[in-house]
Amino acid sequence: WTAMIAGFAQCGHGEEALKLFQQMQWECVQPNNITFVSVLKACASLEHGRQIHASIVKSGFESDAFVGSTLIDMYA
Repeated sequence: WTAMIAGFAQCGHGEEALKLFQQMQWECVQPNNITFVSVLKACASLEHGRQIHASIVKSGFESDAFVGSTLIDMYA
């Protein structure tokens, strides 16, 4: 899941990355810190980013250095 989400995000296919992330959640697969970093990079809008940020907090990854750095980039 994470590799596909990251690939979509890196190739500029943010909507596809977000759709895959939603599908991942529907199938009850738990994201890891790298998944969240990739999804944040795929966010085209701050609103999507805020929703992902809420998921990060629920999952307990808010103190992860990679996730935190990506959140700073998103809000900057």
